[in-house]
Amino acid sequence: MNQVETDREDRIRRALHHLREGTTDQWDDVAGFEAREFTDPEVARRERERIFGRVPSIVAHSSEVPKPNDFITLRMPLNNVLIVRQKDGSVRGFVNLCRHRGALLEEQESGRCRLFSCGYHRWSYDLDGSLRAITRDNTFGEVDRSKYGLVELPTEERHGFIWMVDSADAKIDVAAWLGPEMDAILAGYDLDGLQCVRAEGFDEPVNWKIMQDAFLDGYHIQYAHPNSAAKHIHTNVMTFEDFGRHCRFVAPRKTIDKWIEDDPGETSLAAHVTETHFVGPNCTLLRQPDHFQLLTFRPDPSRPDWSRMEMRLIVPPVERSGMDPERWQKLWDKNWEILLAVLHREDFPLLRASQVGMASASAGPMVLGRNEVANHLFHRETRRLVEESS
Repeated sequence: MNQVETDREDRIRRALHHLREGTTDQWDDVAGFEAREFTDPEVARRERERIFGRVPSIVAHSSEVPKPNDFITLRMPLNNVLIVRQKDGSVRGFVNLCRHRGALLEEQESGRCRLFSCGYHRWSYDLDGSLRAITRDNTFGEVDRSKYGLVELPTEERHGFIWMVDSADAKIDVAAWLGPEMDAILAGYDLDGLQCVRAEGFDEPVNWKIMQDAFLDGYHIQYAHPNSAAKHIHTNVMTFEDFGRHCRFVAPRKTIDKWIEDDPGETSLAAHVTETHFVGPNCTLLRQPDHFQLLTFRPDPSRPDWSRMEMRLIVPPVERSGMDPERWQKLWDKNWEILLAVLHREDFPLLRASQVGMASASAGPMVLGRNEVANHLFHRETRRLVEESS
């Protein structure tokens, strides 16, 4: 067993100790917050500009644009975005807007093409963003085409993900943003060798921070998910690592219960936990025993009480799975349907109601408990990003 595996087993055994004692890792103290953090348009504006417009966030898995000429589109908090796999295999991101009269250049969510052509006046652009053709240019007038290519957004591919800063004026350095601990963790997961087998986005009347908080919370499982997640995951038990901008925590699955009374000795307990990673500023990456789930949360471009959640199921490709294609597809289709059912029947109704509650004029101060450690870190880092950029 190498040092990485040994350290993981130690974290799991700490979680097993908590389970035996009825304890969990804790933050230094409780901390307060206010409802306006989730409802105020000015707070939302600062977050869009000072968080998403300044630091990298994950926008896709690399396998979503697997070949040159493949593209996807998405709506970031500040820009409509077009992400394109280039002929040399690299990935570039652009503002999805024709430089002539501002029409949306590409309306499909994904596809494959040799060039981009605007439906309004048929101006066209190469995949590298350069302006290729001005229709009827003999009547249009003199234009320096080098100045009217697509506006490029800072984009980088690392650890099997595509990252972007949502501002053309920014720079991107994903390794520096992750820091040595989280960069090494993601590097060790071979995420670029996996496949995003399912992905879907949901626009919900919920602030993005309420969404993100819910998927860092091990305190609600027994009460919000009694007939789903609570059958498999223990409530309010975790071992936590603070990496500054990011964190990781282990939550024991109920299959570990056979070791509550017995000493596991040298037996690996890795199959009996879920490891959750908060990858700032807005992602939850769950490492399950045989796959990963990526959840991302982005604020609406204008409304503080709306956000977009995207969920991705990232799995070993069929040729590495040891399964025939039919069985492989059936397994992940079933897994996906279970995830969707919990999301729509249990998570979203609760979170929509939370947003309604936050709109109360006399909501009063609220509080995070010491046991809500990952939520503390998320709130701390969100506030730091907004304040340090002011």
